[in-house]
Amino acid sequence: MGIIAGIDYSLNGPAICVANTEKEFCFKNCTFYFLTDVKKNATVFLNNIYGENFSEYDQDCERYDTISEWVMRICMGCEQVALEGYAYNAQGRVFHIAENTGILKYKLWQNSIPVEIVQPSHVKKMATGKGNADKEGMYESFVKETFISLKDIMTPNRTGVVNPVSDIVDAFYICKILYYSMKESN
Repeated sequence: MGIIAGIDYSLNGPAICVANTEKEFCFKNCTFYFLTDVKKNATVFLNNIYGENFSEYDQDCERYDTISEWVMRICMGCEQVALEGYAYNAQGRVFHIAENTGILKYKLWQNSIPVEIVQPSHVKKMATGKGNADKEGMYESFVKETFISLKDIMTPNRTGVVNPVSDIVDAFYICKILYYSMKESN
C-alpha cells in the first residue's frame, strides 16, 4: 500500500485527488490539484486544493503533452492511479478526448504506474447510490460526506456546480473507488 491518485481527466478541467492508503480515506487526508483557465482559481484553497493555470499551447498535441506532463509531475511515485473511463454517450470532441487520454495512459505505462479504469456509472454510484447521477447530485453527496461546501468556497458567484468544483468531486470519488479496491485486494 502507498500513495494513489484518482484522476478526472479532461481537456478543460482535469483534477487529481491524491491519497495515502495508510490513512483513513477522507477529504482532510487527500490533496487535490486542478488546472484552470480562470486566473483567480490558480491558487490554494483549504490548504489541500491547489489550482494552476493551463500552460500556453499552439496546437492540440502540445496541449495534450502539457496536461499529461502536469499529471505525471503530480503522480510520480504513486503506486497506482485510477482514471474515469469514457462515457458511452459522449458527444463533441470525443476523438480529441481519446487522443489526450491516450497520451496520458502511454506516459503512465512508460513510468510503470498501473492504471485502473473506472466506469463513469461506478463513480456516480459510489457517490450517490445511483449510476446516472448528475453533477448536482454528485456535489450534494460530496457535501453530505465531507461537510465541505466547495461551491461556496471556490465558485461563490456561480449558481450551478461548475469547474473546478465538479472535477474535484469526481476525482475524490474516483480515488475513493481505487482506495477501497486496493484495501479489498490486500
